[in-house]
Amino acid sequence: MTRSWLILFAALVLAPAASAQLVKAPWPASLSAEAREGLAANDARPPEPATIEGRRDRAEAIQREIGAPRLARYGVTMKDDVIAGVPVRLFTPAKGAAKGRVLLNLHGGGFLVDAGSISENAAVAALTGYPVVAVRYRLAPENPFPAAVDDAVAVYRALLSDHEPKRIGLYGTSAGAILSAELVARLRADKLPQPAALGFFSGTADLSRQADSVTLFADPSAATMLVQLYAGARAADDPLLSPQRGDLAGWPATLCLTSGRDFLLSATADFCRALDAAGVPAQLMLFDGLPHAFWSYIDAPETDAAFAAMARFFAARLGDGK
Repeated sequence: MTRSWLILFAALVLAPAASAQLVKAPWPASLSAEAREGLAANDARPPEPATIEGRRDRAEAIQREIGAPRLARYGVTMKDDVIAGVPVRLFTPAKGAAKGRVLLNLHGGGFLVDAGSISENAAVAALTGYPVVAVRYRLAPENPFPAAVDDAVAVYRALLSDHEPKRIGLYGTSAGAILSAELVARLRADKLPQPAALGFFSGTADLSRQADSVTLFADPSAATMLVQLYAGARAADDPLLSPQRGDLAGWPATLCLTSGRDFLLSATADFCRALDAAGVPAQLMLFDGLPHAFWSYIDAPETDAAFAAMARFFAARLGDGK
């Protein structure tokens, strides 16, 4: 199978942050009206473009569509910038940022597009009072592993120049959660100080296997293709690519957040359990009846609750900022 065919397959089949799923059951009555409306609106979007370039343009347009109201609602300013040669988006709360604290975000989007660098961050910046640095890392398939992790390391090193590690938090959703775990593994391998806290939101820390929920809520063959695109020549069981296969003792305190119809539900829970077994403070939070990464693309009370949980976690681990 050629690489160009793999790229086309991923572009056509694997949709980022979509509520479409293989298991077709009615949404539970417990969902808010806003959640139902948001899921219906997402399902009503036009089909994905047939090219990677088209998907990236579409993802950026959706980011702007969802992100602009969130920035306004939360009173957060966003600035496109460059740190250590890497493009970033900087988010600053309206009342100014808490001194000495900072959060580093790695966005979702299946490694292929940027599907979260705005929508994942406005609420977190406002609710914590911390600035957020979103890394716009190099994307697959042109830049397979470890290019995105290299970009994240470069930005993290820059943050270390004026922040104590105990005042740095790290988080990501979906592909961003995977990258966040890989960043921690890389920092540990390079003997660099690790952040105080990790937000692991709907991800997997073991790309060498598919957990059960993938077979329920996604196309397993498409997921396999995507891993091949991202991993490149690296073996999938390499602990730098699949940190769950490495030593987790001493890992940062971690909040694992997922949802009941998330195709990465099983993998998120498996990683949280592995962290707990290694003696790491790890908490698993599950939102019932919702699909993968719902907080990144719908606005609803459930989304507010997810962002509030993230903010509480970081405030508890990094301090109140006063």
